[in-house]
Amino acid sequence: MNRPAVLISLESPHSFWRLSAEHEHSLRAAFPDVEFHTATEGDVPHRLAEAHVYFGWRFEPSWLFGAPRLKWIASPAAGTDHLPVAEAHSVGVALTRSYGFHGGPMAEHAMGLVLGFSRGLFMSQRVQRNRTWWKDDLAEEFFDLAGATMTIVGCGSIGGHLACAARAFGMDVIGVRRTPPAAAGEGITWMHASAVHQAVAVADVVVDLLPATRATDHFFDHDLFAACKPGSLFLNLGRAATVDQPALLAALNAGHLRGAALDVSDPRPLPARHPLRLHPRVVLTPKSSTLCRTYLDEAVAFFADNLHRYLSGQPLDGLAGVPVARSPLAGG
Repeated sequence: MNRPAVLISLESPHSFWRLSAEHEHSLRAAFPDVEFHTATEGDVPHRLAEAHVYFGWRFEPSWLFGAPRLKWIASPAAGTDHLPVAEAHSVGVALTRSYGFHGGPMAEHAMGLVLGFSRGLFMSQRVQRNRTWWKDDLAEEFFDLAGATMTIVGCGSIGGHLACAARAFGMDVIGVRRTPPAAAGEGITWMHASAVHQAVAVADVVVDLLPATRATDHFFDHDLFAACKPGSLFLNLGRAATVDQPALLAALNAGHLRGAALDVSDPRPLPARHPLRLHPRVVLTPKSSTLCRTYLDEAVAFFADNLHRYLSGQPLDGLAGVPVARSPLAGG
């Protein structure tokens, strides 16, 4: 019987997103009966014919036609909207995402953005070139985190990390998801997706961690932004498609929202003269909320655990289900 073959393509200009020699060595040592091969992204379609497992950042639907032995596609990413979930499912190929290690850096990123607004850091940076003193302006702009409320929409494992960070600053946290936990925990007040308007109405900070599905397309629309507490702050660290950007811009221009911080946008990047790019109350970050020096160390460890499961016939962790229209909120 042929040994199981794993094809890996994890290229990146950044070392923390790139497979290293140490990663390869650890996998070969842990799985001596498995054949491991690496390939550049351009070579992947030509190297898939013998592979049973593929581990990589990207997978095109057309690649499935040249992979007759393929049984499992593993991604180090948390989201799967860029991957051929339905196509893989239709030909009996499992597709998994990774999770459990994105929450730390994303929580740090979110709290950095919140502090930038709450302490007037972004305002100070914006006006320091043209003004000598702006303390009175900050006295009107700042807000206290202690006693404030953060509502996390799409509150899963990443939201749990963020909730811990927010509570460390004395914030109350509301978590919104389609299937709230049966028992209270993690210091989060849970609310069902059907109560999302009530959840944002009492929030000083609203964080969007929604995945991109048919049901979450433009989830944050004119009505939901109108339901937000006046003067609240909006963060999107989920997916760009979950926000109606003209509706967000209208809420900002009307003064209903204090500001917005966007780690994702549509298109990406925004054009140079896009009104969200130029807006004085908007801070953009370049999809950098998951930047972490140990990212691929964690991703390879997650994959190794799943490879043990695959070889022993156990259910895989992180299985991506085929998107359905009736899933309004998923945990991130």
